[in-house]
Amino acid sequence: MNVDKPKVADWIEKADHDLGSAKLIYLHIPEYFDMIAFHCQQATEKYLKAILLYKEIEFDRTHNLIFLLELLSQKIEITEEYFDKAILLNGFSVQIRYPDHKIFMTKDELESAINISQDFRKFAIKTIGIIE
Repeated sequence: MNVDKPKVADWIEKADHDLGSAKLIYLHIPEYFDMIAFHCQQATEKYLKAILLYKEIEFDRTHNLIFLLELLSQKIEITEEYFDKAILLNGFSVQIRYPDHKIFMTKDELESAINISQDFRKFAIKTIGIIE
């Protein structure tokens, strides 16, 4: 196995920045639904890409969480629960950042998006074997 561990760590760090941004925005400007949801999706995408790199699975530039999970499922078992969670975040990629694609989310939905991203972080950390 010839894993580029510094590159994997870089992906985790960038994902953590997205997740941290989502949490900060939620705490201070919770009405910015789109940015919270976007950062949750982005964090999850980067956690999955870190795992793909670690597992030495090539991937194209994509924001599609389902596609990334399907690639990952070639080497490790992915539960239906992770696919379901990814489906919830998948719609929050690039499109919602533009003014013609407005969303509204309840407090529970925002907290769920953050929790899902945190779950994917735990999954990545466990899969990669990072000790915190």
